[in-house]
Amino acid sequence: MHMGAKTTTRSTVLTRILLVCVFVLLVLNPQPVSSVPLPSESPQRSVVLSVDYTTYEWWLLSWKTSQVVCQIYVEHESWPDDSEVLYYCGNTILSQWQRTSACVYDDLITNPQQCPGLYLHLANVTPSTRKVEVKLPPAEVFISIVGCGNVPGDNQCSSLPFLRMEAIEPLPNEQIIQILGTLNGQPFTCPGEICDLPLAPTGMNGVEVVFWSESSYGDASEKFTAQVRVIPWGEFANPDAAPADQPVYYVDVLSSQYQQESLSSCSNIWQAFLPVDGAPTWLNTPLLSENLVSFDEYYLLAGSLIKQGLVDASACERGGLESNGAANVCGMELARPYVNEWQNRFDAEILQVANSTGVPAQLMKNIFSRESQFWPGIYARVQEAGLGQMTELGADAVLLWNPAFFTQFCPLVLSEETCQRGFGNLDEAQQVMLRGALVQKVNASCLDCPVGIDLTQANFSISVFARGLLANCEQVNQVIYNATGKNAGQLSTYEDLWKFTLLNYNAGSGCLSRAIRQTVTNKQPLIWANVLQYLEPVCQAGIAYVDDISNMPVVQGPGIGELLATPNPEVVQTTPTPVPTLMPTVTPTSIYPSPTPPEYPVQTPTPLPDYP
Repeated sequence: MHMGAKTTTRSTVLTRILLVCVFVLLVLNPQPVSSVPLPSESPQRSVVLSVDYTTYEWWLLSWKTSQVVCQIYVEHESWPDDSEVLYYCGNTILSQWQRTSACVYDDLITNPQQCPGLYLHLANVTPSTRKVEVKLPPAEVFISIVGCGNVPGDNQCSSLPFLRMEAIEPLPNEQIIQILGTLNGQPFTCPGEICDLPLAPTGMNGVEVVFWSESSYGDASEKFTAQVRVIPWGEFANPDAAPADQPVYYVDVLSSQYQQESLSSCSNIWQAFLPVDGAPTWLNTPLLSENLVSFDEYYLLAGSLIKQGLVDASACERGGLESNGAANVCGMELARPYVNEWQNRFDAEILQVANSTGVPAQLMKNIFSRESQFWPGIYARVQEAGLGQMTELGADAVLLWNPAFFTQFCPLVLSEETCQRGFGNLDEAQQVMLRGALVQKVNASCLDCPVGIDLTQANFSISVFARGLLANCEQVNQVIYNATGKNAGQLSTYEDLWKFTLLNYNAGSGCLSRAIRQTVTNKQPLIWANVLQYLEPVCQAGIAYVDDISNMPVVQGPGIGELLATPNPEVVQTTPTPVPTLMPTVTPTSIYPSPTPPEYPVQTPTPLPDYP
């Protein structure tokens, strides 16, 4: 009893000492303890599985000595292949094994020790089990616009809409607990898997929304972002006048998680909104391919048609051709009906590619006009191929900056295992092989095809070219981010960013990067008029290239990006006054002017061959 009492007293004393220590610590360190947010505490989404397998141990032995020269371990019943022998045994033994033929008894060989080379022996078969960690799919959150009352595919709303966030939990027996985030810096929380946020009018640059979800699994999804713009449009928003029309709100969303149709992939890359009243004509995608029709005079195209025998220009001087292969005035006059038909026969494919990639259709047609005059062959002197005249430098940009395309194209040339390394990690020889293969793939020249052109290849070159432009959009965004630390759309307009992209495509990223950095260094806004001032002399040919494409006259027609606005609408926000262009606008002309033609014999054109 005495010992028990002493133990109790000692325990009480120790407890009091501990309490005093805790009190002192609290006094000396009064800051509250902060908890770590859930995303940092998230368990890894993975499961460990036990997988049965069998190891086969093979011995390579010498016929002469019966000594084991190498041991090989594989997980299949068949003999080891050359790559496995190389891995375990080295190149010398592999070469010896490859030179070994079957051991056949004859007059010279009467026992195995007289056989040259090596033989395989299955030494052991061992069943085993290994632990394999399998990554589980994470939760995701997607966004859309609801309560808008708009026409599908249109971004007009008759009332202020809601931004709907919908979280998806892919794991069975788990569910979304809540959706959280910030709207223009203000936090919000919604229980469950759906969250509808009411939207209010924003400025022209929109507001940022950050959103994520938390799951019963105990983790949180990735944090996603969106830029949302809501613009009231029309007299109803004028506080000094009685409403004269129905409310109209233009709503645009830029986010990788946006489920509704996006008008331009590059606008998402740059995080740059299109103009409220739609893209400029040269960046338009019409609803119908008929609105891409052109009737320009292309002397190089006419010359190609004459050389292919579709036009009989024998009555013209020099057979209707100039020394450089273009048609002369007489040849152009005779070839005009064929030129008109040929330059428009790719319109349907251009429109289809535009709708699938988000690259403006009119932009592509303007570039094809400038680059190849719609003749998608290959030019031996400069090694440019396809309607967009792709070079190996252009192929490099597509393969490096468009990983999705690289993943599709690379296995057509190299092994799947090699392609998994990514284009930037390949050997120089492998990169050269891929670049050359891509240029040849878009080359539509075909000696055995009607008029020397394979239209299947020509159409393929349109798809590749569009993905090349997307790659250039990515590169432009990276160039601006490297110079400023911000996304391109925060500093420049949608139209100017396309001009930067054209310059990047034509003159190269080095020209654009140096001009961008100089503009930023001089603290000038990143607009086309400012950047072109800092282009080095070797890069300045790109200015005329951009001006030609952005100023080409085109047929006007309703486009996907054009909105059903009332005539002469008035936007509530103030639009900045554009900075005047420093370079004079140049109206592009054909390579050869077309004076009033003299009287030449007129041919009745025969239709061009039909292609599938």
